[in-house]
Amino acid sequence: MTQETSEAFLNVSRSVTGRKWLGLDTATDRQAQLITQQTDLPDALARVLARLGVSVLEALPYLSPSLRDLMPDPSSLRDMDKAAERIQLAVDQGQRIAIFADYDVDGATSAALLHDWLGQLGITPIIYVPDRIDEGYGPNDAAMQKLAQSADLIICVDCGTLSHGPIAAVAGTDVVVLDHHVGGETLPDAVAVVNPNRQDESGDLAYLCAAGVVFLTLAAINRLRRTAGQVTPDLMQMLDLVALGTVADVAPLVEFNRALVRQGLKIMAGRRRIGLVALSDAARMNSTPKAYHLGYLLGPRINAGGRVGIADLGVRLLTCADPEEASAIAEKLNQLNEERREIEAQVQLQAMDQAEARGLDAPLVWAAGEGWHPGVVGIVASRLKETANRPAIVIGLDGPEGKGSGRSVSGIDLGAAIATATREGVLLKGGGHKMAAGLTVDSESLETAMSRISELLAKQGADQIGVKDLRLDGAIAPRAATVDIIEHLEQAGPYGAGASAPRFALPFLRVSFAKKVGQNHLSVTFVDDSGARISAIAFGAFDSEIGPALQNHAGKSFHIAGRLEVDDWNGRNRAKLRIEDVAFAE
Repeated sequence: MTQETSEAFLNVSRSVTGRKWLGLDTATDRQAQLITQQTDLPDALARVLARLGVSVLEALPYLSPSLRDLMPDPSSLRDMDKAAERIQLAVDQGQRIAIFADYDVDGATSAALLHDWLGQLGITPIIYVPDRIDEGYGPNDAAMQKLAQSADLIICVDCGTLSHGPIAAVAGTDVVVLDHHVGGETLPDAVAVVNPNRQDESGDLAYLCAAGVVFLTLAAINRLRRTAGQVTPDLMQMLDLVALGTVADVAPLVEFNRALVRQGLKIMAGRRRIGLVALSDAARMNSTPKAYHLGYLLGPRINAGGRVGIADLGVRLLTCADPEEASAIAEKLNQLNEERREIEAQVQLQAMDQAEARGLDAPLVWAAGEGWHPGVVGIVASRLKETANRPAIVIGLDGPEGKGSGRSVSGIDLGAAIATATREGVLLKGGGHKMAAGLTVDSESLETAMSRISELLAKQGADQIGVKDLRLDGAIAPRAATVDIIEHLEQAGPYGAGASAPRFALPFLRVSFAKKVGQNHLSVTFVDDSGARISAIAFGAFDSEIGPALQNHAGKSFHIAGRLEVDDWNGRNRAKLRIEDVAFAE
């Protein structure tokens, strides 16, 4: 990825929200020109490709990512062959299989993948999802021992890499771990621990989430089965689950992940998985699925079960074969998601007050409160991170202990800091990956623990991060902002973590219409000097200076920054701008 130039784009050194606008640097800009010249791709698309680090030769293939071309050899991961052989043995011998899954979307989709694959072979596994509050993250002795009584093989998905004790507690039952969380110096005594973030791994596949690891594991078993002349379940039809887990876990949409999500969205559009159809309908998702829908509509609803409801609701939905039951579960998850939002809003207000009092320019922004629901602390940590542009941790205290969750910013490895603090005994428990982590802390040692994590993050440069600048791919006129160009831009997607969506500036526009919508949104129509118009929406406009600036425009000219999208209201497709920032053109 290239670094943006420090020169203010369109001379916007301070927008109405206080941000500096940055365009592509000179080298990336030249690269975009070369792509346009040698491929005839539109300039806007070429600029996005160049920003994503795509070369001229890679440009056209990048627009059609192939699973076949991008798929790594599953056996390149340590213990993969052991895991595949052990699961295949269980299938061949009709052994009883149990799945221990994490309570988030990645865990639910990983378990559903295994359930689907095994189901095609006539096997129904036991699925166990721990309660977030009563049991916490990962395997525990009691749950594992209970599973061992009715299973010959336990497969831990999206957890287990640090579970030495619980895995040792079932020494008489084989355990396979399929995970992606950062590993410690030693691994638990399992038959296999397949994890691209083991310390002895190359790191080439560190971007995979657990669902991606499970997918590769099933591909490895299918390879064994083909060699033996056996039936192989259809993995391609399971890519909707992989896509959902990847996007919802905020895994980078790069390399193989990008192909998985791209193909998975196509499978999801076919509406064949009963549970996802029911959830899409409950969420009123009435357009072709995109990564945005997975991350902001479907993912939060599946997560709601584990956060504030019944932990296994998500996986029950994803494995459901009865439309009526699926509809009932989806409605329940929808309701729980609303409850989660209310709880989250209350915690967020208190956490923000605390964080601001401590200072938002520290290496670590953190807050802790007695009785804060552990199901929402991760979401609130994300809000703090976005506000401060710093790693953030939010902790719910419950008597002598506190359970928290953290989120990081690009370039700062929060998981490594949490792992170090755990090894040093500063934390009772902790683990995660670069961008997200969980922890358990002694309430009396809270200040000491946060201070130590802050020190570790400062060594990575977390205290040197400036105000979050707004990065733009270029400028585009309203007349050029067409449905056609938006569809071209979609070819470089899907967009998400590690591959941010295109953002353009529309310069020198005047407001011809502005109306407040709902409590704090603003609907606007802009016009340029040629008379070309474009409709726009600014969500949460009155939570910042954007709303007042546009509503009280007094005929002034503005530069508008945001993302282009297709508005298909009433079946009429047209380009629309989702406003992210505004600057006075003067």
